[in-house]
Amino acid sequence: MGTVLSISPATKKASITDAELAKNDKSLKRHSMFVSLSWKKLVSNSAKKSAKKVTPNPLPARDLPSGQVAQLNSENSRKTHRAEEKKPKAPIPVPVPTVPTLSKEALVQNGRLVTVQKQPSSLSLVSPRRIVIQASTGELLRCLGDFVCRRCFKLKELTSGEVIVWFRNIDRTLLLQGWQDQGFITPANLVFVYLLCEDTIADGVESPAELQGTFQTCLYLAYSYMGNEISYPYKPFMMEANREVFWETSLRIVNRLSDKMLQLNADPHFFTEVFQDLKNQRDMSEANLDR
Repeated sequence: MGTVLSISPATKKASITDAELAKNDKSLKRHSMFVSLSWKKLVSNSAKKSAKKVTPNPLPARDLPSGQVAQLNSENSRKTHRAEEKKPKAPIPVPVPTVPTLSKEALVQNGRLVTVQKQPSSLSLVSPRRIVIQASTGELLRCLGDFVCRRCFKLKELTSGEVIVWFRNIDRTLLLQGWQDQGFITPANLVFVYLLCEDTIADGVESPAELQGTFQTCLYLAYSYMGNEISYPYKPFMMEANREVFWETSLRIVNRLSDKMLQLNADPHFFTEVFQDLKNQRDMSEANLDR
């Protein structure tokens, strides 16, 4: 008798399903193996890269002997000193203190800024008052002549014009002979001549010749001190009859008035005083006639 096998459709279907599951399981295992292999490779590569980027800890420096350390320090300081010497040395800027020019001061009172006006001090230095004096050359010449006439009151016939002629003749002679290129008679030079005459001409002169000799000696020193030329001849100033008196008077004036001569040129206030004194020598009667 033969054996009959009967297979139900469900059993066949189940076998097919099992076969597919087995196949899928193999594929999953194979896929998981690939994934694991690729993951291992990725981890190993990242580990290599991180190992390249990480710097190892520096090795500890070995201890050097103290003598070698001192030598290295001295060499380093020597090199630094040489480098500093090679650099150009620039001047050190020094701040200059400035004085505020404001007349008000700022004070802080109870947290508020208050401006206070400065009160003028009674001890402050007051500059001397400036005096302006104006006078022409002709006016100062007349003042000089009036002074000589007033000083030599014993010479009744002496006039101011005669003294001016003595002065102008000498100045004209020097111009004609070529001793000077321009005239000497100016307001400043007349003040200098008056300084010398006021100290030298005495009020007891009794002869016009004596007065003329003294006056022309003062002119010689004024030309020598205030003139534009290096030197001047003495003949237009000296009278042959009193040659020795001329030089003696010159030395006496120099020894006595050297300080005032220098002060007249250096001190404007002193010059103004002498200028005003000369201007005040004008005869009041003639001054009223000029008006």
